[in-house]
Amino acid sequence: MMARTGVRLALLSVSMLAGPAGADDFQGATHLMPFDEETIHYATAKDESPVARLQERITRGEVTLKFGEKHGYLLSLLETLKIPTNSQMLVFSKTSFQRERITPKTPRSLFFNDSVYIGYIPGAPLLEISAADPKLGAVFYTLNQVRAERPKFARTDQCLECHASAKTMGVPGHLVRSFATDENGVVDLSTGISLVTHRTPLADRWGGWYVTGEHGAQVHRGNLIGPAAVARQEREPNYLGNQASVKPFFDPAAYPADSSDIVALMVLEHQGHLHNFLTRLQYESTLALQSYGHLNYLKNIVDAFLRYLLFVEETGLTAPIKGSEAFARSFAATGPRDRKGRSLRDFDLQTRLFKYPCSYLIYSDSFDQLPEPLKVILYQNLHDILTGRDTRPEWSRLPAREAIREILVETKRGLPAYWLETPAGAPGTK
Repeated sequence: MMARTGVRLALLSVSMLAGPAGADDFQGATHLMPFDEETIHYATAKDESPVARLQERITRGEVTLKFGEKHGYLLSLLETLKIPTNSQMLVFSKTSFQRERITPKTPRSLFFNDSVYIGYIPGAPLLEISAADPKLGAVFYTLNQVRAERPKFARTDQCLECHASAKTMGVPGHLVRSFATDENGVVDLSTGISLVTHRTPLADRWGGWYVTGEHGAQVHRGNLIGPAAVARQEREPNYLGNQASVKPFFDPAAYPADSSDIVALMVLEHQGHLHNFLTRLQYESTLALQSYGHLNYLKNIVDAFLRYLLFVEETGLTAPIKGSEAFARSFAATGPRDRKGRSLRDFDLQTRLFKYPCSYLIYSDSFDQLPEPLKVILYQNLHDILTGRDTRPEWSRLPAREAIREILVETKRGLPAYWLETPAGAPGTK
């Protein structure tokens, strides 16, 4: 068990790593947080994720999961957890603990909402599930694809081998990667991007993934199976781009949909890393308050978090993106709207991902359950940014600042009273 001195050293090392400038500031932290030791107790603490709550309802007989002959529990689980089937993304790289079942002809499908991720491979004995717990971070489960009266989710730490590392900000987290593969889906580690977020150039994204949707002349690494396909892409950029369906690559009859939606992929890449960031903030602030009674050492971390929350370093689009209209509708429909009909879930997809670039995860339990002293700091800094009181250059380029502030005032519970005041000289609403 790490002594309190060890915790202090860990926190201090982060404050030094998290320099004030540069796109890779705090996201480059390499050390693991002491999540399985005193204070956090990751392995033994009771998780309160949506999956854990669902298990309690199943055990009490309040919910019944239906088993289908074709997909097992998948469709019933998606419906029960309110995860849309149109969020489907397909990854053919062998990057799961069920990797022997993944090939370009039998990719792993992923589905998600704001807090739960589900992985499915046709014929595999297990569904793979992860959920964002507000206090613990990513918690991983499996569900046997065998008919049972009251199926049980088995919590597993096996996934932490990859999902608790520098790539997940040193906490149990989620991970999106981009690698070239051979013809069978075996990853070539020398060719990859080990962490993909909304800051990653599109040209480096989606190696090992299928990608459907329109993206114009913008090039990406999706749909390329084997070295020959990668080499041809260099000669003929986008020769496998702008696909309406995955049918040119394999028969998708065993899957709920024939798509691997480009917009869903972009949302996933933003969301997965922000979940990790929220967990890192939860851990850092909990330990700092225990050790010092204050959060003075977390200034750089807070700044880095706000840059990511507000998409300051997002890779811009050079052509419009068009994905599944069904996914865009279902995603936009789940968020609150202000009196003008605006939502943080409104897509732009012309020059950037969202019309109002402030992450919708600000409404999440993971944000709301951050320690109160940290939320006081976050709300004050965010208010200063959106009202123009923070005049640092990185915020001057932020679009729609006043619109974001207005949306939050009308839709975000728990804002401090000073947010409700009309600020003088606030930036424009463009």
